[in-house]
Amino acid sequence: MCIYRVCEYAKIIEYLRRVTCMVCELGDIGVKQAKYLAQIIVMGVQVVGRAFARALRQEFAASRAAADARGRAGHQSAAASNLSGLSLQEAQQILNVSKLSPEEIQKNYEHLFKVNDKSVGGSFYLQSKVVRAWERLQEELRIQAQENREKEQMPKT
Repeated sequence: MCIYRVCEYAKIIEYLRRVTCMVCELGDIGVKQAKYLAQIIVMGVQVVGRAFARALRQEFAASRAAADARGRAGHQSAAASNLSGLSLQEAQQILNVSKLSPEEIQKNYEHLFKVNDKSVGGSFYLQSKVVRAWERLQEELRIQAQENREKEQMPKT
């Protein structure tokens, strides 16, 4: 859930608590005033509760949509994206490959790794991105090879 929304709800609740304390400190209040105060507090809590529930539903919907998008790519591929921190598309963009060809991936990896070497004035950050992209693509190649083996091993009916 969005931290900003949680902070808003906490501020509203704190405000309601302060108002309640201030009214109680005023001294002797009548039954009607106490009833109105209780109604105000209940309405405030209901408003906050509804807003919180709506925000929670939105977060669940967004999470479900993201999971469905990852699910289309396969569960193992989604897990690999989570572990490496890079999606397959990001890794392909970093190494400038359009299809998963081991030779092209290796060739581009070696070139980009050498170009970004710190000893030749390159960037360690970019070099580490290149390594992570290469690892992600290697993992995707491994997943595809495993899926192909599983398909071959399935008996044909």
